[in-house]
Amino acid sequence: MADAARARKLAVRIQEIVAENLRTQVKDPRLGMVTVTDVKVTADLHDATVYYTVYGDDADRAATAAALESARGVLRSAVGRQTGVRFTPTLAFTLDEVPTTVNHIDELLAEARAADAEVQRQAAGASYAGDADPYKHDDEDDGEDAPAAVPDAAAVEAGIDTAGRSGR
Repeated sequence: MADAARARKLAVRIQEIVAENLRTQVKDPRLGMVTVTDVKVTADLHDATVYYTVYGDDADRAATAAALESARGVLRSAVGRQTGVRFTPTLAFTLDEVPTTVNHIDELLAEARAADAEVQRQAAGASYAGDADPYKHDDEDDGEDAPAAVPDAAAVEAGIDTAGRSGR
């Protein structure tokens, strides 16, 4: 088993090699505007999953997937030549769903902003159902006589009056 740092370094190197070879070596007309976004390498360095995005519609994505599958051997040979590892990892290509997820999250955030704006619009003309401040405060006179404060026996012995000042 290789350490995680070595697997990350190999993944970065594989990403660079695959992207460069797709740009320069692979001349498949089905290959659309593809971007290699990430590579994940297993801990034993035997398998690499290459994540990619394609600019275009579903037909372009399908054509690019077919082109990448047909160029898998050429790309694996280039990875083996340029990495110098004992065992060249097998390559698996997976369409990266991050851009689709980002678009979905953006739509949800727009809906939330619209709902917040609607709530603020409704709250602008609203008034309280009862009094503005329905809570009772200590400084208000409720009409009843409040009981007088009884001085603490320990405070009287120490010479402190009820206002907290020392009598000495």
